[in-house]
Amino acid sequence: MSFGDPNNPYGPPPQQPPAGAPGYGYPQQPPAGAPGYGYPQQPPAQPGSGYPAAPPLQQPYGGGYPTGPAQMPGITRAARIMLVLIALAHAAIAGLYGYALSKWDQTMADAGITADSETQRYADLGKGVVVFLLALAAVFAILGLVLLLQYAKGGNGVRVCSIVYGSFAIVTGVFTIAAYGIGLLVMVVSILLIVFAAKRSSAEWFKRPRY
Repeated sequence: MSFGDPNNPYGPPPQQPPAGAPGYGYPQQPPAGAPGYGYPQQPPAQPGSGYPAAPPLQQPYGGGYPTGPAQMPGITRAARIMLVLIALAHAAIAGLYGYALSKWDQTMADAGITADSETQRYADLGKGVVVFLLALAAVFAILGLVLLLQYAKGGNGVRVCSIVYGSFAIVTGVFTIAAYGIGLLVMVVSILLIVFAAKRSSAEWFKRPRY
C-alpha cells in the first residue's frame, strides 16, 4: 500500500492551502482597487465636468462678452462729417432760394413782366418751383441735423437712415446743381456718406449693446 494513494485512510492528510490563497473551487477574487469583476472598466475622469466642453466664445473686442467699439470709429466720424456738410449745403441752398424769392417781384418788374402779360404765368410757375426747392432744401437740412444728433447714442436705424438720406441727397443735388455748383458738391459728399455708413466698422458701432 502506497502513501501516495489518495484513497488510503492511513495516508497523510491532504495539504491545506496557505493562508490568503484562493479557496478550492472558487473563482479568484480581484485585488483591492482593481475594476469590478464582470464590469467594463470606466475611463479615467476628465478634468472638470463630465459634459463635453463648449466651444470658446468669440470675443472680437477682447475680454468679457462681445461688446463693441468703446469709441466711435474713424470711418463713422467721417460719415458724420459728410452728414454735416450735406446739411450745411442744403441750408445754404435754402438761403439762396430764399434770397431769390425776396427779390423775385423786383426782378420780374425790372424785366418788364407785368401781371397782365402772358409771361407772368410762366414767371409764377418758376416762382413755385423755387419755393418747392427751398422747402426741399430746408427739410433736408433739418433731417441731417436730427441724424447728426443721434450718431453718438443712436442704434442701427440711424445708420440705415443715413444711407437713405445720402441716396435722396444725391437726387436733391441733381435738382440744385444750378445753385452755384453746390448741388454737385452735395452729390459727391452724399456718395461718400453712403460708403462710410455702409462700412463694417460703422455697423459695429451702431449695433453695439447699450446698458
